[in-house]
Amino acid sequence: MKKNLPSVLLVLVLLLLWQGAAMGINAAYILPSPTGILVRLWELRVPLFKVHLPATMGVTALGLLISIGLGLLLAISMDWNPKLEKALYPVIVASQTIPTTAIAPLFILWFGYSIWSKVLVTILMTFFPIAITVFDGFKSTKREMEELLFTYGATKKDIFLKLKLPTALPHFFSAIKMAIPLSVIGAAIAEWLGAQKGLGYFSKRMMTQLDGAGVFAPVVLLSVVAMLTVWVITIVENKLITWRKEI
Repeated sequence: MKKNLPSVLLVLVLLLLWQGAAMGINAAYILPSPTGILVRLWELRVPLFKVHLPATMGVTALGLLISIGLGLLLAISMDWNPKLEKALYPVIVASQTIPTTAIAPLFILWFGYSIWSKVLVTILMTFFPIAITVFDGFKSTKREMEELLFTYGATKKDIFLKLKLPTALPHFFSAIKMAIPLSVIGAAIAEWLGAQKGLGYFSKRMMTQLDGAGVFAPVVLLSVVAMLTVWVITIVENKLITWRKEI
């Protein structure tokens, strides 16, 4: 509790400033107050929790799982073969220069309002940090330790499994914690641009009705879900990587 006290106090101060500004403006369709958002979130709990939240979480989970598999495959391939690194690394970096809001309508044009148009947007935003961060984890392995294992007769596969993989594991969890918020953002952007359900779609619909609190309600819900997911991943990380505290 003492460790988290500064962040809790900062959040409370920001919420109080927000509440005061909203009361001063007195225009809920422009800047709704935090209490107004919570009230609206409770009023809209049935469609949000039963329809739109499951739709967004389905897109997020599927896109994140594919991104993890793709990112790990790219990272392992680049580490295994230097020629693949030279070929793939520039392409991976170039993929992140594509504006998401520009290419998302193309995915909708190709796949319609199906789940895959939104999943592709999520993959495009999340596979990059996983691939690059895990690859950097492989590269951070100490050369002296690789040479030591090699003198003991270890093969390239043994060095990868016994040395490089444990070294890259903390980087992997860091990449996942970065990718989770990005996957939520990607799903919301795709739903905002074209969908029939989801929290992004719901927020856009509330905006057309000039319902400021209704616009913020799904955003707050998405933020809470993302923070809880990152918290769970952090707990799993602490359970698996027990040697980090020793270091």
